[in-house]
Amino acid sequence: MMELGRGAAIASLLLLNSGATHALDISQDEALQLRRQGEILSFEAILKVAMQRYPDGRLLETELEQEGERLIYEIELLTGDGVVREMEIDARDASVLRDELDD
Repeated sequence: MMELGRGAAIASLLLLNSGATHALDISQDEALQLRRQGEILSFEAILKVAMQRYPDGRLLETELEQEGERLIYEIELLTGDGVVREMEIDARDASVLRDELDD
């Protein structure tokens, strides 16, 4: 069997993992720049969507991430009945991509 060199082994691993979706965190400065360029909606607009679903919710945590070509706000809310919900909302059009109980 032919032995792969280190560079070839790394390249092979990258190719094997290229189909996996990895989220990249967007910094606050990058988010501000994207907002100023009109690439994403304001956080206030995104939070409004989440709060329409859970009017008694309290914001626990939020992150802006890039998954492939999509920019997504990941939001954790504590609902009035004590349940933590995790939502993913598209940063460009405010569509809810995921809404589930946080494990």
